[in-house]
Amino acid sequence: MAPSQAYRNTRSRQIEYECHNRLTTLSAEYTSSQPIPSPSRAASAERISVIIPAYNATPYIAETLDSVFAQTHPAHQVIVVNDGSPDTPQLEEVLQPYRDRITYLVQENRGLSGARNTGLRAATGDLIALLDADDIWLPNYLEVQAAYLREHPEHDLVYCNARFFGDSIYDGKEYMAVCPSVGEATAAAIISRQCHVFVSVTARTQVLQSLGFNESLRSCEDFDCWLRLTAAGYKIGYHNNILVRYRKHKASLSANPTAMADYNLRVLNMSLPLWPENSREANLLLAAKANKQAELATLRAKLALQKQDIPSAIAFLQEANSHYNSPKLSMVITLLRWMPKLVTAAFQLRASLLPAHREL
Repeated sequence: MAPSQAYRNTRSRQIEYECHNRLTTLSAEYTSSQPIPSPSRAASAERISVIIPAYNATPYIAETLDSVFAQTHPAHQVIVVNDGSPDTPQLEEVLQPYRDRITYLVQENRGLSGARNTGLRAATGDLIALLDADDIWLPNYLEVQAAYLREHPEHDLVYCNARFFGDSIYDGKEYMAVCPSVGEATAAAIISRQCHVFVSVTARTQVLQSLGFNESLRSCEDFDCWLRLTAAGYKIGYHNNILVRYRKHKASLSANPTAMADYNLRVLNMSLPLWPENSREANLLLAAKANKQAELATLRAKLALQKQDIPSAIAFLQEANSHYNSPKLSMVITLLRWMPKLVTAAFQLRASLLPAHREL
């Protein structure tokens, strides 16, 4: 489907802001970032609506908003959606200094998909940029993303690189070093994990508004959206400029690998009807589904071991090994049958010594 032409904003706009001390890190990364569009390109000034869902976001959202209002390409609209957050009084106190610059919407809790959909309905810009309430944009995020879509009219959505920070074994690493993107970001590449779409995307408004997010999903709703987007004939582009600081913490949905694997499996199942039977995409979905079922069984086995539920751990490992056919897993299953206390103790020691065990 041919992408729509971006409208040009004919009104001149001036935005004054005072940078907060916590943007010092951003400025440092900004000065050493990848090439930036020239001022003449930035002058096209597409109108961009920013959508920020907020749920238990009080400790982080001020820093997030500061990064939005520090953009070299000012946002046309900043939409904050309070998704029935239990910390609403504290959240609204933090938002008070920004209220004349944001569109603040409140709804009953419907999850990240429901909050994004509410923001999509309220968006009036030519482009939409998604931002989680605990992540931080570098000052040139909107400028670079808008320039990419202007210079690549064949693409309907673009994602960038990011840098992890916070409570993660990946702290300081680049997103694309951990979750690489190689080649064209087609449906097949996304399904097979050759391309990992980073969630802070910028897209043409009519595309995201026509698709929306699946509100039956409390996680992996972005993965579902990218698959439906490519199945509908839209195209995804990307570049490796680091434009986002991607926060990881224990409260993040993405910090729970078992829940993530379960929702990922649901998306794979729901996506099968999007492509013809025996198509390349359908076959890749089936292969990904088998891998994810084995991964989920392995994660559940680890949880069972943490609870010292040996029979359940053995059953889950047997399920996983029916796919992996691993001599190592076969040995672990045998040891669990004959020396369960030794295996459990070794597992708990490994978990305490290797933080990666909790995250991967």
